[in-house]
Amino acid sequence: MSDSAYIELDLQHGWTDFGLRVEARLPVSGVTAIFGHSGSGKTTLLRCIAGLERARGGRVTVAGECWQDESRGLFVPPHKRALGYVFQEASLFPHLSVRRNLEYGQRRIPASERRISLDQAVELLGIGHLLERSPQRLSGGERQRVGIARALATSPRLLLLDEPLAALDQRRKQEVLPYLARLHAELGIPMLYVSHSLAEVTRLADHMLYLEGGAVRAAGPLNRVLTSAELPLAHLDEAETALEGQIEAHDEAFQLSYVRVPGGRLALPLTELPAGRAVRVGIQARDVSLALEKPQRSSILNQLQGQVLDVLHEPDSAQSLVRIDLGGAVLLSRITRRSAVELELRGGIQVYAQIKAVALVN
Repeated sequence: MSDSAYIELDLQHGWTDFGLRVEARLPVSGVTAIFGHSGSGKTTLLRCIAGLERARGGRVTVAGECWQDESRGLFVPPHKRALGYVFQEASLFPHLSVRRNLEYGQRRIPASERRISLDQAVELLGIGHLLERSPQRLSGGERQRVGIARALATSPRLLLLDEPLAALDQRRKQEVLPYLARLHAELGIPMLYVSHSLAEVTRLADHMLYLEGGAVRAAGPLNRVLTSAELPLAHLDEAETALEGQIEAHDEAFQLSYVRVPGGRLALPLTELPAGRAVRVGIQARDVSLALEKPQRSSILNQLQGQVLDVLHEPDSAQSLVRIDLGGAVLLSRITRRSAVELELRGGIQVYAQIKAVALVN
């Protein structure tokens, strides 16, 4: 692909107690999650891309347009970068109505360069009924939706989101997540999404940049990073697999929808999404049990066939992590070490994965 298909980063930035060193090539498409624990450099990296902080060395190029190149003394200020930025807090102007907050964002962009109308931003975020309210009369989830709409009103070519759900409780997070997924599906604006929540990442992201201590530990397609044996993500209690699939059919009698994924077919609670629709399902490693023969007359409907890649015994733990090849996609299973030993699991063995719970995540 040409350079116009990528965000190219080569940055060095830091202080006496922390240093950021990132060299990466990210796709200018879909959602790239910037993931890592607190203090790993996620927000610093996003601020450097936005120009809110000037990295002491390096280069930032977005879709072929150079925003920073210290070797040439080039630095494009934030207001001249075609991006929208959503912070942890919406930071709306308290003296302006929702409508006027949105209009303020739109005024940053000449009329000839506006590709997203206010009406479109309002409809996508579902905030039409809030336009005349003041920010003080909004819930936390509503404020974030308005903040995202204001960022969209600038018609950005790149959307940066810095843990936009971190300040919300679980109920408000579930309120906002579908709107973020809708932006992904309908607008096609590339997003860089900072988070330390695997659940959010599994639902929204297509790619992941994983940071540790200010450096890139891994980068690539989402499920490849999530299931890598060399990375800590697969070993977390909340380790999860993200499988791409397609809705095959609906069974209204039993209130189920069937999704074709690598390794077989999954039954999920009935969805309104049409047959043929591409979807993603999330499967927690702890919800996957294994059998050497196809289970018969089982209450667990979801069974996928695959081949064991490897068995990793967790140190100082009764658990083992089993990685299973479903024909190109990797599934994680966390079982007891005793079960792994008694089943004599090892690389190359054919197994049936029984999945107790499957979440349709987009």
